[in-house]
Amino acid sequence: MEGSLNVIGYGISVIGAGIGVGIVFGLGMQAIARQPEARGPLQTNIYIGFALIEALALLGFVLAFAI
Repeated sequence: MEGSLNVIGYGISVIGAGIGVGIVFGLGMQAIARQPEARGPLQTNIYIGFALIEALALLGFVLAFAI
């Protein structure tokens, strides 16, 4: 029973990561559309945000099966 609860917890964390990635990329595209000359620094920040969100999702995956 305990294993299935871990998988449910991981599923909920993946939903949060998906929402976070959508917000990061959506707002990043809006920012680039408003100021196209600032594309380089904005794109770097978008990729850093994406990497952090995905790292947290992978951490949730590892902890779901480690406990």
